[in-house]
Amino acid sequence: MARYKLHCSLITPEAKVFEGDVDSVVVPAHDGEIGILLDRAPLVCQLGAGRMKVRTRDAEHVWFVDGGFAQVIDNRVTVLTQKALPPGQIDRAEATRALEEARKMPATDETGYHRRTRAEASARARLRMSS
Repeated sequence: MARYKLHCSLITPEAKVFEGDVDSVVVPAHDGEIGILLDRAPLVCQLGAGRMKVRTRDAEHVWFVDGGFAQVIDNRVTVLTQKALPPGQIDRAEATRALEEARKMPATDETGYHRRTRAEASARARLRMSS
């Protein structure tokens, strides 16, 4: 048994979704996935929309997360996000509607373009993870 452990907390505004010792964590950073193992260098990153995966000794846990931040310091991973859903709670029809609505959003200026791009990315990530 390892003397040191990697600890992970997944927190939304509504609840602490997960807390425990883990073997590894993968988060969807805004520019690609980041894998986190024991003794990783300190890190703060902005999250995008996508799959967060936590591997424990006995199981693998997966959630859709939609933006937020991840911090790694002293073998503690803290993920703060607006939304964390297990794949079974993702409504495929709702994600399809969200993608259609995102594609209709105006992108006449930089703010509108970024808003539409983020909404499309979130909907596509939910569709990929839906059953």
